[in-house]
Amino acid sequence: MKKFITLVATAFIIGLTGCSSSAPTAAAASSEPVGQELNAYYVGEYKAIKDAKAALTAAGFEIVGDMKSFKKGKTILFTNDALKAEAAKPTRGFVGVMRLLVDDERKQISVTNPIYFGKSFMQKDFNYATFKAIEDSLLNAFPSLKAGVDHFAYDELSGYHFMMGMPYYDDVVVLAEGKQADLLKKATKSKKAKKTLVFEIKLSETSTLLGYKLGKRTSKFVKKTGTQNATVLPYCVLIENGEVKILNAKYYLAVSYPQLTMGEFMTIATVPGAIEKDLKKPFK
Repeated sequence: MKKFITLVATAFIIGLTGCSSSAPTAAAASSEPVGQELNAYYVGEYKAIKDAKAALTAAGFEIVGDMKSFKKGKTILFTNDALKAEAAKPTRGFVGVMRLLVDDERKQISVTNPIYFGKSFMQKDFNYATFKAIEDSLLNAFPSLKAGVDHFAYDELSGYHFMMGMPYYDDVVVLAEGKQADLLKKATKSKKAKKTLVFEIKLSETSTLLGYKLGKRTSKFVKKTGTQNATVLPYCVLIENGEVKILNAKYYLAVSYPQLTMGEFMTIATVPGAIEKDLKKPFK
Protein backbone atom coordinates (compact mmCIF):
# COMPACT_ATOMS: atom_id res chain seq x y z
CA MET A 1 0.00 0.00 0.00
CA LYS A 2 2.94 2.37 0.59
CA LYS A 3 3.84 1.78 -3.04
CA PHE A 4 0.32 2.78 -4.04
CA ILE A 5 0.52 6.03 -2.07
CA THR A 6 3.94 6.79 -3.56
CA LEU A 7 2.64 6.24 -7.08
CA VAL A 8 -0.33 8.50 -6.43
CA ALA A 9 1.90 11.24 -5.06
CA THR A 10 4.18 10.95 -8.09
CA ALA A 11 1.25 11.23 -10.45
CA PHE A 12 0.12 14.40 -8.69
CA ILE A 13 3.31 15.95 -9.98
CA ILE A 14 3.19 14.63 -13.53
CA GLY A 15 -0.59 15.08 -13.88
CA LEU A 16 -3.43 12.63 -14.31
CA THR A 17 -3.02 10.70 -17.54
CA GLY A 18 -5.99 10.76 -19.87
CA CYS A 19 -8.26 13.19 -17.98
CA SER A 20 -10.07 15.91 -19.88
CA SER A 21 -11.97 18.98 -18.82
CA SER A 22 -14.20 18.96 -21.87
CA ALA A 23 -17.86 18.14 -21.48
CA PRO A 24 -18.97 14.56 -22.16
CA THR A 25 -20.83 13.69 -25.32
CA ALA A 26 -23.98 11.65 -24.75
CA ALA A 27 -23.53 8.12 -26.04
CA ALA A 28 -27.00 8.31 -27.54
CA ALA A 29 -25.40 9.47 -30.79
CA SER A 30 -26.04 6.98 -33.59
CA SER A 31 -22.39 6.59 -34.59
CA GLU A 32 -19.49 5.27 -32.54
CA PRO A 33 -18.14 8.21 -30.47
CA VAL A 34 -14.55 7.96 -31.71
CA GLY A 35 -12.45 10.90 -30.57
CA GLN A 36 -15.05 12.02 -28.03
CA GLU A 37 -15.52 12.01 -24.28
CA LEU A 38 -17.97 9.36 -23.08
CA ASN A 39 -20.17 9.60 -20.01
CA ALA A 40 -19.80 6.84 -17.44
CA TYR A 41 -23.33 7.25 -16.10
CA TYR A 42 -26.73 8.54 -17.11
CA VAL A 43 -28.83 10.47 -14.61
CA GLY A 44 -32.57 11.04 -14.74
CA GLU A 45 -35.78 11.81 -12.95
CA TYR A 46 -36.33 10.05 -9.65
CA LYS A 47 -38.25 6.78 -9.59
CA ALA A 48 -39.20 4.61 -6.64
CA ILE A 49 -37.54 1.19 -6.43
CA LYS A 50 -40.59 -0.74 -7.61
CA ASP A 51 -41.15 1.63 -10.54
CA ALA A 52 -37.50 1.45 -11.62
CA LYS A 53 -37.60 -2.33 -11.50
CA ALA A 54 -40.85 -2.39 -13.47
CA ALA A 55 -39.35 -0.17 -16.18
CA LEU A 56 -36.27 -2.39 -16.45
CA THR A 57 -38.36 -5.55 -16.66
CA ALA A 58 -40.63 -4.03 -19.31
CA ALA A 59 -37.51 -3.19 -21.35
CA GLY A 60 -36.43 -6.83 -21.33
CA PHE A 61 -33.93 -6.76 -18.49
CA GLU A 62 -33.67 -9.35 -15.72
CA ILE A 63 -33.43 -8.07 -12.15
CA VAL A 64 -30.84 -10.21 -10.34
CA GLY A 65 -30.62 -8.38 -7.00
CA ASP A 66 -30.56 -5.13 -5.10
CA MET A 67 -28.81 -3.71 -2.07
CA LYS A 68 -28.58 -0.58 0.03
CA SER A 69 -25.37 0.99 -1.27
CA PHE A 70 -25.43 3.97 1.09
CA LYS A 71 -27.81 5.39 3.67
CA LYS A 72 -30.08 7.11 1.16
CA GLY A 73 -29.48 5.02 -1.91
CA LYS A 74 -30.29 1.56 -3.22
CA THR A 75 -28.67 -0.15 -6.20
CA ILE A 76 -30.60 -2.44 -8.52
CA LEU A 77 -28.53 -5.06 -10.38
CA PHE A 78 -29.78 -6.18 -13.79
CA THR A 79 -28.71 -8.07 -16.89
CA ASN A 80 -30.09 -9.47 -20.14
CA ASP A 81 -29.25 -12.18 -22.65
CA ALA A 82 -26.90 -9.94 -24.65
CA LEU A 83 -24.88 -8.98 -21.57
CA LYS A 84 -24.64 -12.59 -20.43
CA ALA A 85 -23.51 -13.72 -23.89
CA GLU A 86 -20.72 -11.13 -23.93
CA ALA A 87 -19.75 -11.93 -20.35
CA ALA A 88 -19.50 -15.64 -21.14
CA LYS A 89 -16.43 -14.94 -23.26
CA PRO A 90 -13.13 -15.79 -21.50
CA THR A 91 -12.04 -13.16 -18.94
CA ARG A 92 -14.96 -10.86 -19.82
CA GLY A 93 -17.34 -11.92 -17.06
CA PHE A 94 -17.37 -8.60 -15.20
CA VAL A 95 -19.48 -6.99 -17.93
CA GLY A 96 -22.38 -9.32 -17.16
CA VAL A 97 -24.27 -6.94 -14.87
CA MET A 98 -25.35 -3.30 -15.08
CA ARG A 99 -26.50 -1.10 -12.22
CA LEU A 100 -29.19 1.47 -11.46
CA LEU A 101 -29.02 3.65 -8.35
CA VAL A 102 -32.20 4.99 -6.82
CA ASP A 103 -30.75 8.05 -5.11
CA ASP A 104 -33.04 9.35 -2.38
CA GLU A 105 -30.47 11.96 -1.37
CA ARG A 106 -30.39 13.74 -4.74
CA LYS A 107 -33.86 12.63 -5.81
CA GLN A 108 -32.65 11.11 -9.05
CA ILE A 109 -31.70 7.81 -10.63
CA SER A 110 -28.25 7.01 -11.99
CA VAL A 111 -27.56 4.21 -14.47
CA THR A 112 -24.24 2.76 -15.61
CA ASN A 113 -23.61 3.46 -19.29
CA PRO A 114 -23.33 0.06 -21.03
CA ILE A 115 -21.05 1.48 -23.72
CA TYR A 116 -18.63 3.02 -21.20
CA PHE A 117 -18.30 -0.12 -19.08
CA GLY A 118 -18.61 -2.41 -22.10
CA LYS A 119 -15.67 -0.69 -23.77
CA SER A 120 -13.69 -0.82 -20.50
CA PHE A 121 -14.38 -4.48 -19.63
CA MET A 122 -14.61 -6.14 -23.06
CA GLN A 123 -11.26 -4.74 -24.22
CA LYS A 124 -10.40 -6.01 -27.73
CA ASP A 125 -13.64 -8.03 -27.80
CA PHE A 126 -15.84 -4.93 -27.57
CA ASN A 127 -18.64 -4.74 -30.13
CA TYR A 128 -20.14 -1.26 -30.29
CA ALA A 129 -23.43 -2.32 -31.92
CA THR A 130 -24.13 -4.86 -29.17
CA PHE A 131 -23.70 -2.38 -26.34
CA LYS A 132 -25.40 0.44 -28.24
CA ALA A 133 -28.52 -1.74 -28.44
CA ILE A 134 -28.39 -2.29 -24.68
CA GLU A 135 -27.98 1.44 -24.12
CA ASP A 136 -30.92 2.18 -26.44
CA SER A 137 -33.12 -0.12 -24.37
CA LEU A 138 -32.22 1.81 -21.22
CA LEU A 139 -32.76 5.21 -22.82
CA ASN A 140 -36.16 4.09 -24.08
CA ALA A 141 -37.09 2.71 -20.67
CA PHE A 142 -36.06 5.94 -18.91
CA PRO A 143 -36.69 8.86 -21.34
CA SER A 144 -35.42 11.47 -18.87
CA LEU A 145 -31.86 10.12 -18.83
CA LYS A 146 -29.09 12.57 -19.67
CA ALA A 147 -25.30 12.20 -19.71
CA GLY A 148 -23.79 12.58 -16.24
CA VAL A 149 -20.70 14.62 -15.41
CA ASP A 150 -18.26 11.68 -15.06
CA HIS A 151 -16.53 11.04 -18.38
CA PHE A 152 -13.40 9.75 -20.06
CA ALA A 153 -11.99 9.57 -23.60
CA TYR A 154 -13.84 6.82 -25.48
CA ASP A 155 -10.76 5.81 -27.47
CA GLU A 156 -8.74 5.21 -24.31
CA LEU A 157 -11.22 3.16 -22.28
CA SER A 158 -10.07 -0.26 -23.47
CA GLY A 159 -6.56 0.53 -22.25
CA TYR A 160 -7.63 2.51 -19.21
CA HIS A 161 -5.37 2.80 -16.20
CA PHE A 162 -5.31 5.57 -13.62
CA MET A 163 -1.68 6.51 -14.20
CA MET A 164 1.71 5.09 -15.06
CA GLY A 165 2.45 2.03 -12.95
CA MET A 166 -1.17 1.40 -12.01
CA PRO A 167 -3.15 -1.72 -13.02
CA TYR A 168 -5.07 -2.33 -16.23
CA TYR A 169 -8.27 -4.35 -16.66
CA ASP A 170 -6.33 -7.58 -17.18
CA ASP A 171 -4.40 -7.19 -13.93
CA VAL A 172 -7.02 -9.10 -11.97
CA VAL A 173 -6.52 -10.29 -8.41
CA VAL A 174 -6.90 -14.04 -7.84
CA LEU A 175 -8.44 -14.64 -4.41
CA ALA A 176 -8.60 -18.44 -4.45
CA GLU A 177 -8.12 -21.49 -6.66
CA GLY A 178 -9.63 -24.96 -6.70
CA LYS A 179 -12.28 -27.09 -8.36
CA GLN A 180 -15.05 -25.01 -9.92
CA ALA A 181 -17.80 -26.85 -8.05
CA ASP A 182 -16.07 -26.47 -4.69
CA LEU A 183 -15.49 -22.77 -5.22
CA LEU A 184 -19.11 -22.21 -6.22
CA LYS A 185 -20.29 -24.04 -3.12
CA LYS A 186 -18.19 -21.80 -0.90
CA ALA A 187 -19.29 -18.74 -2.87
CA THR A 188 -22.96 -19.35 -2.12
CA LYS A 189 -23.20 -21.68 0.87
CA SER A 190 -20.45 -20.62 3.28
CA LYS A 191 -21.51 -18.76 6.40
CA LYS A 192 -19.95 -15.51 5.19
CA ALA A 193 -21.44 -15.86 1.71
CA LYS A 194 -24.96 -16.24 3.06
CA LYS A 195 -24.59 -12.87 4.80
CA THR A 196 -22.98 -10.95 1.95
CA LEU A 197 -24.06 -12.48 -1.40
CA VAL A 198 -26.28 -10.11 -3.40
CA PHE A 199 -26.58 -11.86 -6.76
CA GLU A 200 -25.36 -14.82 -8.79
CA ILE A 201 -25.38 -15.07 -12.59
CA LYS A 202 -24.34 -18.27 -14.33
CA LEU A 203 -22.60 -17.19 -17.53
CA SER A 204 -21.43 -20.58 -18.84
CA GLU A 205 -20.45 -24.01 -17.61
CA THR A 206 -17.08 -22.60 -16.61
CA SER A 207 -17.92 -19.10 -15.37
CA THR A 208 -20.24 -17.53 -12.81
CA LEU A 209 -20.47 -13.87 -11.80
CA LEU A 210 -21.40 -12.97 -8.23
CA GLY A 211 -21.83 -9.73 -6.32
CA TYR A 212 -21.05 -9.26 -2.63
CA LYS A 213 -21.59 -6.62 -0.01
CA LEU A 214 -18.34 -5.33 1.45
CA GLY A 215 -17.77 -4.99 5.18
CA LYS A 216 -19.50 -2.05 6.84
CA ARG A 217 -16.21 -0.28 7.46
CA THR A 218 -14.84 -0.92 3.95
CA SER A 219 -17.98 0.21 2.14
CA LYS A 220 -17.84 3.63 3.78
CA PHE A 221 -15.35 4.73 1.12
CA VAL A 222 -18.28 5.83 -1.08
CA LYS A 223 -18.81 8.74 1.29
CA LYS A 224 -15.38 10.02 0.28
CA THR A 225 -15.44 9.15 -3.40
CA GLY A 226 -19.03 10.27 -3.91
CA THR A 227 -22.30 8.50 -3.15
CA GLN A 228 -23.66 9.64 -6.52
CA ASN A 229 -21.62 6.75 -7.99
CA ALA A 230 -22.44 4.23 -5.27
CA THR A 231 -23.35 1.77 -8.01
CA VAL A 232 -19.76 0.53 -7.57
CA LEU A 233 -21.31 -1.60 -4.82
CA PRO A 234 -21.79 -4.52 -4.59
CA TYR A 235 -18.34 -5.70 -5.66
CA CYS A 236 -18.20 -8.40 -8.33
CA VAL A 237 -16.39 -11.72 -8.09
CA LEU A 238 -15.86 -13.94 -11.13
CA ILE A 239 -15.39 -17.68 -10.66
CA GLU A 240 -13.92 -18.96 -13.91
CA ASN A 241 -12.07 -22.17 -14.70
CA GLY A 242 -11.16 -22.88 -11.08
CA GLU A 243 -10.11 -19.35 -10.14
CA VAL A 244 -11.87 -16.73 -8.00
CA LYS A 245 -11.04 -13.35 -9.52
CA ILE A 246 -11.85 -9.70 -8.90
CA LEU A 247 -10.97 -6.57 -10.80
CA ASN A 248 -8.05 -4.86 -9.08
CA ALA A 249 -9.71 -2.18 -6.95
CA LYS A 250 -7.08 0.36 -8.04
CA TYR A 251 -8.45 -0.14 -11.55
CA TYR A 252 -12.14 -0.60 -10.83
CA LEU A 253 -12.58 2.37 -8.51
CA ALA A 254 -10.59 4.64 -10.83
CA VAL A 255 -12.58 3.75 -13.95
CA SER A 256 -15.82 4.09 -11.97
CA TYR A 257 -14.85 7.55 -10.66
CA PRO A 258 -13.01 9.10 -13.64
CA GLN A 259 -13.29 12.66 -12.32
CA LEU A 260 -11.65 12.12 -8.92
CA THR A 261 -8.53 14.11 -8.17
CA MET A 262 -5.24 12.69 -6.87
CA GLY A 263 -5.96 14.07 -3.43
CA GLU A 264 -9.33 12.36 -3.31
CA PHE A 265 -7.82 9.01 -4.29
CA MET A 266 -5.19 9.37 -1.61
CA THR A 267 -7.95 9.48 1.02
CA ILE A 268 -8.92 5.88 0.12
CA ALA A 269 -5.41 4.45 -0.21
CA THR A 270 -6.16 1.58 2.21
CA VAL A 271 -9.43 0.58 0.51
CA PRO A 272 -8.07 -1.76 -2.24
CA GLY A 273 -6.43 -3.97 0.38
CA ALA A 274 -9.55 -3.94 2.54
CA ILE A 275 -11.71 -4.98 -0.41
CA GLU A 276 -9.49 -7.99 -1.16
CA LYS A 277 -9.55 -8.98 2.49
CA ASP A 278 -13.36 -8.79 2.67
CA LEU A 279 -13.89 -10.80 -0.53
CA LYS A 280 -11.54 -13.61 0.48
CA LYS A 281 -13.69 -14.44 3.50
CA PRO A 282 -16.35 -16.57 1.72
CA PHE A 283 -13.61 -18.77 0.26
CA LYS A 284 -11.69 -19.62 3.40
